[in-house]
This record gives sequence, structure tokens and C-alpha cells, in this order.
Amino acid sequence: MNTVLYVLLQIIIIITVAPLVNGIIKKIKAFTQKRQGAPMLQMYYDLFKLFKKNIVISETSSWIFKVTPYIVFSTALVAAIFVPATTFLTPTGFSGDIIMLVYILALGRFFIMLAGLDTGSTFGGMGSSREAMISSLIEPAILVSLFTIGLISKSTSVLQIIGTSTASGIPILQPSYILCFLSLVIVIIAETSRIPVDDPATHLELTMVHEAMILEYSGRHLALMEYAASIKQLVFITLVVNIFFPLDQLISTGNIAIAIAISLVAYILKIVLVSVIIGIVETGTVKLRLFSVPNLAAMSFILAFIGFLQYFVVGR
Repeated sequence: MNTVLYVLLQIIIIITVAPLVNGIIKKIKAFTQKRQGAPMLQMYYDLFKLFKKNIVISETSSWIFKVTPYIVFSTALVAAIFVPATTFLTPTGFSGDIIMLVYILALGRFFIMLAGLDTGSTFGGMGSSREAMISSLIEPAILVSLFTIGLISKSTSVLQIIGTSTASGIPILQPSYILCFLSLVIVIIAETSRIPVDDPATHLELTMVHEAMILEYSGRHLALMEYAASIKQLVFITLVVNIFFPLDQLISTGNIAIAIAISLVAYILKIVLVSVIIGIVETGTVKLRLFSVPNLAAMSFILAFIGFLQYFVVGR
């Protein structure tokens, strides 16, 4: 019964909150630029409108182009189940391996790249090649970071990792956690196509990566792709805030329902705070040149590897 409640709660929270993150980021960027900007709920309106529109499919595309939106959305939703929003409700017999989480999301990215190539579009091929380069550069950093956190927790279970960091008090004050946190911040920027690696709001031919791959999509297919991207972004943010900034240990009540409610409110507040920080940082940051992205990926890997070495020198 716990497993069913956990899955339902996770899906409802992720589906509900994911578009709000983009809305907050865009609103903060508009505010810092002294513009009114679109409402924070604009993405909900856009998704609703896109789901009602007809689909236009290229005659040169194959079945890959048609099934990719459903695969990408499904992988994002499955990944969301792996990362709990609250530790007070945990599934029975399901631990959620963090390495599997990474490669479930990688499966969705693989199909996006295939779909970008499938239509024969010049922009799609360009975006797919860039995405392949960025993902291959950033993958070592995310694996070393997660291996280090797994060593500290003595498990690759997401629930065990979050439980260990929660029991440790304030994990971000420990050197290994600090280094892994900095590394994962760069990873999240790359994986979610944010500035300075990519700009999700641009449609300039020479700069777009994610947008180039989904340029041929329309209607509900485009809605699924955009929704999946926002869910993936929220999954990564949830993983970081619940590992490095856990608050559940501060909640002391005998009523489990009240504890879950307080924990979810704290979780949403953390997500809102992170969204505000992302918006502020992106306002004062410019997109990197494509050939500067490997330097950023190398920095992420170095931070993760130093954290890995630090665990063996001091952490154990």
C-alpha cells in the first residue's frame, strides 16, 4: 500500500510542480530586466493549448520520430519516481538505484538525438551532434559524483543516500559533499540545457542545442517534449536539494500525515528558492561558446574526482 501511495504522490507532485519551475525562472529574469514578463503559470497554459493542437509530421520521418515524445515523457516520469520528495513516505521493496536513474534519463536523451536526426533537418542534426558531445563530456562527472555519494552512504539506493545525508545533519558542510555538490550543479546546468551551456529560450541557429532537436515537433508531441524537459529538470533539482539540503530531520511530530504535509511544504519552498537563484544567476551570465563547454565539463569532473579522493583521505 505504501508503494502505491508513494508512486501516486510522486507523480502528482512532479507533474504539478515541474512547469512552475520554468515559470518562476522566467518571471525572475523578467523582473531583473525591469519587465513584467509572462505569468508564472504561463507554461501550464501553453501545454494545455499544445495538447489541443493537431500534429504535423514530416513525410521523411520514420516511426522513431513518432514514438520519441512518448518514450521521453515516460522515462522522465519513471525517473521522477526514483527521487522522493519526502522521506516520510517510502515504498516497500523499492530502493531506486541512482545509476539506473541516470541511464533511464540517458535513454530519453538518446531517442531525442535520434529524432533530431530522423527528419533529415540540418538544425536537428546539428543539435543532436552537439547534444551527443555535451552528454559524453558531462557523463564522467555525474558518475564520479554519484559514486562518491554512494560510497559515503555505502549504497547506490537513492532512498539510502538521502537517508544518510538526512541523518548526518548538515551534509553540505562536509568537504566531500561540497565538492560533489559543485560538480552536480554544473552537471544539472548541462543536463537541463540551461545557461551557460545552452539557452532554452533561444531559436538562433548557431546557438541552440535542445531546441534544435525538437524544432520539427508540434501539437501534443511538442507538449510532451516540453513537459518531459521540465520534469527532468525538477528531478535533478529534487535530487540535489534532498541530498545536500535535507530538512526532514528537523520535523518532529507523531502524526505521519502532518509530517508528510510539512515535509512537502518544505520541499516546495526549496524548489522555489532554487528556481529564484537560477533566474538571478542566468540574468548575469552569458552563454558559453560551444568549444568552451569541454572546459566546464572538465571542471565538473575535477571537482567530483577531488571529492572522491577526499573521501578516502579524510571521509572514511
